[in-house]
Amino acid sequence: MISPSLSASFVTQKTIKGFVMALAAAVFWGVSGTCAQFLFEQKGINPAWLVCWRLLLAGIILTTFTITRKNSDAFKIWKNPKDAIQLLFFSIFGMVAVQYTYFYSINLSNAATATVLQYIGPLIVVAFYAIHNRRWPIMVEYASLFFALTGTFLLVTHGSFQQLVISEKALFWGILSAFALAFYTIQPVRLLRKYSAATVTGWGMLIGGIAFSFISKPWDFHGTWDLGTWTAFAYIVLFGSVIAFYIFLTSVTIIGAQTASLLCSVEPLSAAAVAVVWLNVPFGPMDWLGTVFILVTIVLLTLGTKQKAGSSL
Repeated sequence: MISPSLSASFVTQKTIKGFVMALAAAVFWGVSGTCAQFLFEQKGINPAWLVCWRLLLAGIILTTFTITRKNSDAFKIWKNPKDAIQLLFFSIFGMVAVQYTYFYSINLSNAATATVLQYIGPLIVVAFYAIHNRRWPIMVEYASLFFALTGTFLLVTHGSFQQLVISEKALFWGILSAFALAFYTIQPVRLLRKYSAATVTGWGMLIGGIAFSFISKPWDFHGTWDLGTWTAFAYIVLFGSVIAFYIFLTSVTIIGAQTASLLCSVEPLSAAAVAVVWLNVPFGPMDWLGTVFILVTIVLLTLGTKQKAGSSL
């Protein structure tokens, strides 16, 4: 029999693992968004073509990994019709939607603006669970939402509403990406309780890439292909897709969709850091203030997780 102290230690370590995974996924996504903007603006790459190949290559890698590992559950998901249907919904309305809407929003505006709009997503997730569970969010969750949104806003706009000047089309696709992010976060939770994150993510990407191939021809590409293009493309596929999506969905099974999505508010921080090093963008007072707000969010979420865990004992 496991002692209460060992059991509590295991839960704590597992929770920390979930937090680290969610944060790492956010960093990888932030850098990936900056790489995408680099490819769109400086290399002439089409967003739809990039999404198509990103899904296909990442899907092949993850699915192969899942099939070849010991005690694989790669094909079990197809034996249950209900699970198979849910996987198809996740592939199209989750995996494809969250990537295309975000990348297309970047193409219409920029990575910073697209990130601000997409981060309405955590609000949608919190609202969904509040309605679904018929309870109001606890005070820590309200505070976390405030600091997450305020920090993201300060980081990418420097506190000026005038800098968020975009077209109606860009605004529409940005908000659409927020709903796609919320759906992507909530919808696969039941599947992830039965199957591994690699199985759900791998099949989701591969099926999504194949389906999207009928819309965007993967063999029809344009743009300038040099070392910079290949490097950015490889990063988006490996770190911004395979690793990021896998560890994020794994974190959802550990700490829940709501907490995982809120932790991903550090994504703009990683995007800003890359901009400073790569694009020589100055990091001013408003940037640092936004960073502090986002770090406060992480502290509050940690306290909130302990509070909910304590109340359930």
